[in-house]
Amino acid sequence: MARLGLVFSYMVVILGIHECQSSSDVEGHDGPLQKYSIEGKVTVSMSNDQDWIGSTRILVDGGEHIGFLKSDGTFAVNNVPSGSYLVEIVNPTFVFEPARVDITSKGKFRARRMNNIQPSAVNQLTYPLKFKARAKAPYFQQREQWRVTDLLMNPMVMMMVLPFLMIMLLPKLINTQDPETQKEMQSQMNMLNPKQSLPDMSDMLANFFGGGAPAKKPARAKPVKRK
Repeated sequence: MARLGLVFSYMVVILGIHECQSSSDVEGHDGPLQKYSIEGKVTVSMSNDQDWIGSTRILVDGGEHIGFLKSDGTFAVNNVPSGSYLVEIVNPTFVFEPARVDITSKGKFRARRMNNIQPSAVNQLTYPLKFKARAKAPYFQQREQWRVTDLLMNPMVMMMVLPFLMIMLLPKLINTQDPETQKEMQSQMNMLNPKQSLPDMSDMLANFFGGGAPAKKPARAKPVKRK
């Protein structure tokens, strides 16, 4: 009996220590852990009916805390401890911009715009949160349409049209009646003339197969007549 009483007292002590540890984890050093509510309102200006309210969910940190909308579009996500949270509005038809909410240990709220490029940048928003639909969810890619500008901006068309325009417009821009301009144009045409820049093929073949031009014989001295 003495041993049984000793075992019973030992179990009571262990259970008391376990309860004290669990209560200390919940309350913390400064008292019980405070829970807060993230509040806000969601509006969709591009829809006349209210069918989107039933299919909308409020996700805090990717679904760690979930909230639902009321009939007037307001929401409140309860039992959220202090910290920094990402609040997202999920709807299958509309797209909303997320926001970040910071809750201090004293219960102060600060809402700021989500910036993935510069996380340290603070662009403060009003609290309670106000979410407005930015656009409809793009599930389908819009089919491309044929336009006249697509044909004009084609590289092959531009390669054909631009030289034609230069040929038609340059003579009108340049004063061809000026004598100096005519001489310059004539010299440029002569430089582009292949007949003047290339030698005669018959002379080239004759010189190649004939061993070059025949050497000229030296002239003989005429005899001097004596008187």
